[in-house]
Amino acid sequence: MGQVTLFLCGDVMPGRGVDQILPHPGDPRLRERGVHDARRYVAEAESVNGPIDRPVGYSWPWGSALREIAAVSPDARLINLECAVTRCGEFAAGKGVHYRMNPDNIGVLSAGGPDVCALANNHLLDFGRRGLTDTLDELTAAGLGWAGAGRDAAEARRPAIVPISGGGRVVVVSAGAETSGIPASWAATPERPGVNRLPDLTEATADVLAERARAVTLPGDVVVVSIHWGPNWGYRVSGEESAFAHRLVDGGIDVVHGHSSHHPRPIEVYRNRLVLYGCGDFIDDYEGIAGYESYRDDLRLLYFATIDAATGELAELRMAPMRARRMRLRPASHEDARWLRSTLSRVSRPFGTRVELRPDGVLVAGW
Repeated sequence: MGQVTLFLCGDVMPGRGVDQILPHPGDPRLRERGVHDARRYVAEAESVNGPIDRPVGYSWPWGSALREIAAVSPDARLINLECAVTRCGEFAAGKGVHYRMNPDNIGVLSAGGPDVCALANNHLLDFGRRGLTDTLDELTAAGLGWAGAGRDAAEARRPAIVPISGGGRVVVVSAGAETSGIPASWAATPERPGVNRLPDLTEATADVLAERARAVTLPGDVVVVSIHWGPNWGYRVSGEESAFAHRLVDGGIDVVHGHSSHHPRPIEVYRNRLVLYGCGDFIDDYEGIAGYESYRDDLRLLYFATIDAATGELAELRMAPMRARRMRLRPASHEDARWLRSTLSRVSRPFGTRVELRPDGVLVAGW
């Protein structure tokens, strides 16, 4: 058994404004406070970074990230898909923001080639249970794997399994916490579609999550728990989150892939296993939205984690910095990469992790 390299990223949200620049823009109507048309987000982005010639191709939002991913040629690719893929017009009640992508634009997901889309998040049911089941159907028809949602609880809890060329597999469990804003009513039950929503972040819940992964794990598998949790802004990791991540690792999980925050959060290597507390945004339409500029949410990271398949231990973590401009990912400048290095080093230092910037612009974690 050799090494397995994973591509991991944060929130991929190809709905709303992104959907409007793709070849088949869907219904632009929104029910947000002060914004009633998704094309407004396109106009906001253009006001900041210049015009976007529409329609763009399906690879446009991924931009230079596709070249970076191809150069590494990871064994498995995992994203958090944070929108419904549906034509359903049933806006979920009690929510201020709804994310939806026209199914005819499914090519934008295929362009990135994800092996698994984590779905246990606070936007998958933005268009009700019909929107959820539509999403499952569209992903399946496109040949895209998924985990974390289902037509019942058993399906929502089922891990996704990615075979690795040459032997071995990557096992992915997707789950979401209340702290990310997932309503209790969205939890899948034996009779109701929904997401794999965690009842809490106790050690007992971590044990159950780890056990479900172990139940399908074979020797040499790399096991990932992809978890949507925590606030949108801020670098603080709660004691509850840290204890939960540690318990997962103690229970046999090799990688904890956290997301929900709009910017990268601390990195920890616990018992030589990787814990990403928050990977930040990746693809979205947030460019023209003011506020929280100090977090630099225009900067994005591609995480490439190389794992020893025999032990589950982290061998290397490389991160490629990108910047979103005109709803497309481009290489970050050296100055921006230095800002990311400094920020990630500062917030990860309490967890025993440092980040260095290589001459080629890639960030590398040390522990």
